[in-house]
This record gives sequence, C-alpha cells and structure tokens, in this order.
Amino acid sequence: MTTATQASPRTYQVRTYGCQMNVHDSERISGLLEAAGYVRAEADDADVVVFNTCAVRENADNRLYGNLGHLRPAKTRRPDMQIAVGGCLAQKDRGEIVKKAPWVDVVFGTHNIGSLPALLERARHNSEAEVEILESLEVFPSTLPTRRESTYAGWVSISVGCNNTCTFCIVPSLRGKEKDRRPGEVLAEVEALVAEGVLEVTLLGQNVNSYGVEFGDRLAFGKLLRSTGSIEGLERVRFTSPHPKDFTDDVIAAMAETPNVCHSLHMPLQSGSDAVLRAMRRSYRQERYLGIIEKVRAAMPDAAITTDIIVGFPGETEEDFVRTLDVVRQARFATAFTFQYSPRPGTPAATMDGQVPKAVVQERYERLMAVVEETTWAENRALVGSTVEVLVAVGEGRKDERTGRLSGRARDGRLVHFATAGLTGIRPGDVVETTVTYAAPHHLNADGAPLSHRRTRAGDAFEAGRATRTPGVSLGMPTLGRPPVQPMPAAPACATH
Repeated sequence: MTTATQASPRTYQVRTYGCQMNVHDSERISGLLEAAGYVRAEADDADVVVFNTCAVRENADNRLYGNLGHLRPAKTRRPDMQIAVGGCLAQKDRGEIVKKAPWVDVVFGTHNIGSLPALLERARHNSEAEVEILESLEVFPSTLPTRRESTYAGWVSISVGCNNTCTFCIVPSLRGKEKDRRPGEVLAEVEALVAEGVLEVTLLGQNVNSYGVEFGDRLAFGKLLRSTGSIEGLERVRFTSPHPKDFTDDVIAAMAETPNVCHSLHMPLQSGSDAVLRAMRRSYRQERYLGIIEKVRAAMPDAAITTDIIVGFPGETEEDFVRTLDVVRQARFATAFTFQYSPRPGTPAATMDGQVPKAVVQERYERLMAVVEETTWAENRALVGSTVEVLVAVGEGRKDERTGRLSGRARDGRLVHFATAGLTGIRPGDVVETTVTYAAPHHLNADGAPLSHRRTRAGDAFEAGRATRTPGVSLGMPTLGRPPVQPMPAAPACATH
C-alpha cells in the first residue's frame, strides 16, 4: 500500500543509536519508507520520526524517553505527525514505551522491521498506537530495500543474532539465535553495491566469524572472505565483530592472502583476567587471546588491531585489572573502545555479587585510558614517514574546514587528515596516496602534497548527489530454517598482500 500521495508525500527522519548493526538497520528502515512513498526530511519537521534504539548502555532508556519528551510539544501541535520506536530497546520494553510515552504511534521490534510502513498506516487509520513485537525473525533483513548512507562504503549483514551467553550482554535475548545468510546471497548484495560504485564493504554480524554454524560449515567465514577477492571493483573488505573463541587460522590466512581484505581486525578482549573472563562467560583466556594476536601479526605485520574492554565487571580485583593493562601493552592495539561496566536488567551480571564501587571503576577507567593512549600513540608514531592509501570520507574530520585538510581512512582503518596542497577536485569516495608527517593517539596527519589522486565511480556518485539504493537481495532460497548446504564459489589464486 502506498502511504503517501504523489502530490504531497509524507516526510520521514530516522534517528539511530548503537552499533553498526543498528546503523545498517536504519538504512533498511529508510529504504522501506522510501519504497512506500515517503521522502527524507532535510529539517527536523518530519511527518514521521523513527527512533532506532540500542539497549546495551545504562542510559539508553533515559536517552530515548528524554528524546521522546522533546518531541511531545511538536506532536501536540501537529497531531498527524507520527513517532515510531524500533530496535533493541523496543524489543525489550514493548508496550511499556506507549505507557510511558502515550504520544508514540508505533512500536516495532528487531525481528519485524519490514512491518513498519504497514504499522504506520494502521496507526493512522485506527487513530491509536500499534505495538508489534515478534519473538523470532520475520524475514532476513537482506530481503528489504535499502537506502545506503554512503556512496563509497556499505554495510552487508551476513548473519543476525548470537548464540553466545555472555553474562553482561542483553543482545542475544533481543536479537535472537544466530541466523546465517547463504554465501550466494551475501556475494550478490556485495556485487550490487559495487555496481553502484561502492569501493569498500564491511561484513556485519553480532558474532561475524561464527558464520556458517547454521548450515554446518565452520570454515565458511574464511571462504566468504576469499570469495570477495573475485568481485571486480571491490577494493576494500572489512568485518566486525568477531569473537576470539571462533577465530580460526583459516581466517587469518584468508585475510593475509586475499588482496582486497584489509589488514584491520577488531578483536574484543573485554578483560585480560582469566577469572573475569570466566565470570563473563567468555570462552577463551588471556593466553588464547594473545596467541591469536601473535598469529595475526606473523601473517600481517602491518595489521591494525582494535578491541573492546570493560572496566569494573562484578568481582574484578585490582590484580584482575592489572592483567588487562598487561594485555593492552602486549597486544599493541591501534585503538580500544573502553567502557565502564553498567548493569543491564535481564542479564546475569546485573545480580552478581561483588559489584565494584563507582569511584573504583572511574579510577581504573582513567588508568586504562592512559595506557591505551600511550600504546596507540606509540603505534601511530611508528607510521610517520610511511605512505598511506586514503579513501576520502565525509564527516571524519571535524576541523577540516578550519585546517584546510580533507580526511579519510587508510586501508588499516586509521583516520588520516591530509593536506590537498592546492589540488582541486578531490571528492569523498576518491582515493589519495600521501605521506604521514605527524601522529596523534587517535589519528594521523599528512601535511605534504598528496603523492597521487585517483578519481573513482564512488566519487562520481557523491558529486552527482546520488544516494546508493539497493533492492532486497534474494536468490529464491528459504529465508529462514536450515537450507541445504551449498559450496562457496571458488576463490581465485591470491598473492600475499
């Protein structure tokens, strides 16, 4: 059903919180709404405002309800305006959202994104809130149309859900058990993106390297990485986030031997203490984790490794914390995303004994940040004088206008601010080679003249103002359930990169 007339299309705005999976879900939501006749609003006066929420952080609830409260006067002035809430917090709170904020029109969960246009129409017709939360996935998100946010980089979901039971994490109860896409579907979506000019693809999964568990192939992820090497025009492949327990040697080999797979790896640590990892129900230990890092660096000495770390998990002692600092120094992370533990209702850790006092958590967090910065700065300083290939980006450099620089990401994922030295016509999506002249803990500067500038189809698309849109990708195979095993496409012979 078309929800807007051609004469006066209704406008929409999507506000996203949380992880990369949420960002990609928002691209699906935008694609669905545009397929239903809505037009993206350029200002804050949209006819439909959709909140795509996260439930991981402690203040997620407060943030959502605060933002909903800010919209209440607008809703009062414009009764035809609609407010929808989706994502992980909607899956968790369900009908409580409408009880706390009765001016909300639609609540939908993580498993039924595709229902949003129909729910909005039903709420308008019935003049009452529609709440629809499913307990399992309705259709795999890849079958939905997508309005991509970037002309040069794209997210591709290879699985949804998670089979792990980490005691601090609420995601498995909200996203469900892992569901894997068929390899052919994934590659078809990547090819569709490349046909639109996209140069870089990030493969997404809650536990991306356990891909294949549903159809019984524990080596499927490494095969998938190799298969991307046969896609002409695809220059960079990344993936996030893997789990150390599922990280196998064949994946390291695939990364090292497939030219378009970037030598960047996000490997969550969470804690360097075996006792804390056991309490977190993380099925690896410090020795196993550092062993993976050692193998990655042996195969790819230039690899940039990033991580996640939680400080102050229940029962964490000073000795446990010091072990985390030791791992940070040994692993030589390019950057670390650090979090102070906060209990999430519904998780086993929330009711554990030994909750660490806030003041202790804060003090440890500050010490961790100091060690992380010391380590990342040393790693970045080692790159001064080296040549980097930068994919020019939008919005990466907040000071670019004032400094006269442009910004982008090197192949290893590091942020690079570079001078143009009078060169004109460098566009987001183009590729520049330049020399690093200065290193900070969280970025590199290149203040000399670029060594080269390559115009790309992605840059053409950006210059033309074309939003990348891809239809739902389906090869006629079952969306859910256990389909028959199909072989991965043959990977080409690859030189070591």
